[in-house]
Amino acid sequence: MPLSVAVLMDPIGAIKPAKDTSLAMLLEAQRRGHALRYMEQGDLALRDGAPWARLRPLEVRDDPRDWFTLGEAQWRDLRELDVVLMRKDPPVDAQFIYDTMVLEAAQRGGVNVVNDPRALRDCNEKLFALQFPQCCAPTLVSRDPAELRRFVAEHGEAVLKPLDGMGGRGIFKVKAGDSNLNSMLETLLAGGPHGEGRQLAIAQKFIPAISAGDKRILLIDGEPVPYALARIPQGDEFRGNLAAGGRGEGVPLSERDRWIAAQVAPELRRRGLRFVGLDVIGDYLTEINVTSPTCARELDAQFGLNIAGLLFDAIENAAP
Repeated sequence: MPLSVAVLMDPIGAIKPAKDTSLAMLLEAQRRGHALRYMEQGDLALRDGAPWARLRPLEVRDDPRDWFTLGEAQWRDLRELDVVLMRKDPPVDAQFIYDTMVLEAAQRGGVNVVNDPRALRDCNEKLFALQFPQCCAPTLVSRDPAELRRFVAEHGEAVLKPLDGMGGRGIFKVKAGDSNLNSMLETLLAGGPHGEGRQLAIAQKFIPAISAGDKRILLIDGEPVPYALARIPQGDEFRGNLAAGGRGEGVPLSERDRWIAAQVAPELRRRGLRFVGLDVIGDYLTEINVTSPTCARELDAQFGLNIAGLLFDAIENAAP
């Protein structure tokens, strides 16, 4: 039975269609005969507690020069829809949190929201991974610069990251004794002169296996796609993120990759996290991406997969 499927995403005119996982989902939904609707963050509203959105009919094409057509916008009660794909990129800031509250109202009205709005609020992509310490490298999360300096000194080399970034932005690699460490911490913690207003930051022991790539493993209802995209740093860059210039190379999952996926999968299912991207460097889980995981199109192209098809199989099987 055809479904009404809405997507909440960043402006579709600004995406890179050849690499955009949201577009892959929309192409698959359209291929199956589902009716598409489009909205951005500013299109959500609550009317007397009811979730509404300014929706536009959407048609998509797998054409790098002309990949979408939008119809006329119309305000509608979101509870009239069957599925909402929440694909807004980080940061998960206050406005993002409020959006999940509107979508949760739609969910209470019977809409299948992917991923679950409460889980999007609760599962910070850096901190959620730490619920599985058996999978992770040594990690410290703190606002205290002295503690973060101690961690770097203890492990000799570490990576420092903000909690709300994406695409490799704001990430530093640092060695013990680096004269720039204090400046890095000032940038990450961004507090006042007496420590007021500091932000939490994360420090992880540096994993040399990053030279072989930061693997993105996609899971659908807890089941891993059998291939990962290893995002390999280029030149002098230590970050493998594609947005930071990394090269994507598909690789089969290792036994360790599958073990990590099996450790995480039951909790993903419990929380309604249907489409998730694990980041694995060497033997270690570093992040669990729940907001708008990517890399489906690259894996589809390299291995003849249809990852969005697997997702819509799961969505359709859950339809009443």
